[in-house]
Amino acid sequence: MADMLSTSDSGLALELGELLAGHRAGDVAVMDMRALNMWTDFFIVATVTSAVHMQGLRRHIGEFCAARGVEILHRRRKIQGDDEWNLMDMGTTVVHLMTAKARSFYELERLWSEAPVIYSSKSS
Repeated sequence: MADMLSTSDSGLALELGELLAGHRAGDVAVMDMRALNMWTDFFIVATVTSAVHMQGLRRHIGEFCAARGVEILHRRRKIQGDDEWNLMDMGTTVVHLMTAKARSFYELERLWSEAPVIYSSKSS
């Protein structure tokens, strides 16, 4: 049963990563956090181009979760500055929508560099 849960959760994270990439979020990274902490399984980090873009992505995530019966436990807007970092927590998956400036400053991928990246939309 635990394997099914992990597969289901990674499926959700991967689908959300693809959803964000499909709506033009930049450099989407889905990171597997399961071996590094006990409070979430996956981080999704994505770059937004504007406050309007961020708002649209939040709406798409909300619709995606509602259609699948996934509860968004916490939404945090304006973690840093004016709409530079938004966070959406679904328990097993946490989505970070960040401007390029905030993403460069906080460097979540570097901070959590031991986490395997299981999906990336970054061009090679």
